[in-house]
Amino acid sequence: MPFIDIDTVPPMQLSPGCRIRTPYGQNLMLSLVEFDEGAEVAPHHHPHEQGGIVLRGRLELTIGGETRVLEPGAMYLITPNTPHRARAVGGPAVAMDVFSPVREDYTAMSNRYVPPADPQA
Repeated sequence: MPFIDIDTVPPMQLSPGCRIRTPYGQNLMLSLVEFDEGAEVAPHHHPHEQGGIVLRGRLELTIGGETRVLEPGAMYLITPNTPHRARAVGGPAVAMDVFSPVREDYTAMSNRYVPPADPQA
């Protein structure tokens, strides 16, 4: 299943006003994150490497001790175990995050696995 229609992936509530859709494969997870205005992902850290891009709106992102307001097209990288948080400012926002390895906590919530393409199909 190499193609994903994100509208068919059910959203999960990550925190109040923040929803995620997390299709994944064996070693990589995508996470479309939708924030209502003012919605926040509280400070946290995890052993997964994370990168992302702001698609719409503005995000106040803190990575380690540095905080910036990011606009569409801005990208970020978060090394494993680095504390970080995100909050939508000035309206709703959407970001795409990528995780490696796959986040087990998200897979347990979604129970969705995108298997590798069948080479005989």
